Amino acid sequence: MLTYPLSMRFEGNGLNMDLGERKKKILRAVIDEYVETAEPVGSKTIAHDIGLTVSPATIRNEMAELESMGLLEQPHTSAGRIPTPQGYRIYVNELMQQHKLSLEETEAINHALKCRVQQLDKIISDVGRLTSQLTSYPAYALTASNNSVTISRFDIIYVDTNTFITVAMLSNKTVKNKLVHLPISVEQGMLVKLSTLFNASFTNITEEKITPQLISATERAINDAAGITAVIAGFAIELLYETKSRETHITGASSLFEYPEYRDIDKAQRLLRYLSDESELVRLPVPEGSGGMKITIGPENLADELRDSSVIVARYDAGDDMQGLIGVVGPTRMDYSKVAARLSYIARGLSWLLSGSDKPPNFLNGVNPASGDNPASSGNPASSENSNEKNPP
Repeated sequence: MLTYPLSMRFEGNGLNMDLGERKKKILRAVIDEYVETAEPVGSKTIAHDIGLTVSPATIRNEMAELESMGLLEQPHTSAGRIPTPQGYRIYVNELMQQHKLSLEETEAINHALKCRVQQLDKIISDVGRLTSQLTSYPAYALTASNNSVTISRFDIIYVDTNTFITVAMLSNKTVKNKLVHLPISVEQGMLVKLSTLFNASFTNITEEKITPQLISATERAINDAAGITAVIAGFAIELLYETKSRETHITGASSLFEYPEYRDIDKAQRLLRYLSDESELVRLPVPEGSGGMKITIGPENLADELRDSSVIVARYDAGDDMQGLIGVVGPTRMDYSKVAARLSYIARGLSWLLSGSDKPPNFLNGVNPASGDNPASSGNPASSENSNEKNPP
């Protein structure tokens, strides 16, 4: 049996129900069939698919009970049944079969990642595009941020009576500088004193701790009536804010129109507008704690625009204790197992690229994905080894 890497255990709503084995088989079969066909599923189809030695009437009764439990619903009385968001949650938590990446899939991902080693400035957007191509859903990528970066040293360098340079060394070893032109004259001795005060009071603290009170106290200590302290402090705040900001990339948004759930143009446009807003993208779900992947289904999403959609997101490591996110957005009728497996593999490859290691890990270096040691596969720990390929309609 293949198992999840610990870092790729799924997070999500903790919904659990005590379902009998027959109900579990029927619920899984309904979801698998509906993901593939986008059509309501009837009892005869289920009886044929799962090979239960019971009558269609018995299966209908079981499906009716699953409906009463809120796991299935019937679009109209003459139709079969479709999963509810709660049904999908039970499926993801307990029933989902593990998708094993094929050799072709892993080779395609490996090739795309290795080809981008020399293009690190574009790698995040490129990996987002790759993710969208491999999953057939809109993909988003957020660059890593690091809330723990501080300024470890200030140097304030006199140039002439109206000009100086502020140099700041950050705790992540990067160095930033700013040339400042003043409308008034400033003495070199004043800049030396400011450099001493800033190294004493403004280093090793976060942006939030550079308060107006701290700036005012520094101005009083050096008798700075010209506002030079505020100029330098503003530069420091700007630097620290930039280290926390995330750059976002969204690719493949037009692929939404391939799915019947988004044939309502107004509904599709609302979601597209949401995905095009960078301020909204940074609020999308993120894995919590040490979890490497999170799945949110339908109304589990807080944004109204996502109430009929699902989000699968994986965390990647970017070195220097920084992390970013790569994810997809699509209909609740999603092949969660396949998408999760591919996202897991891509996130691990991206972590390798951004780590700066010269040697690819085993899973990017020819490990047979059909073997039990394949770390790229992702799925339910209790799942079978059968691949569960589904294609969008």
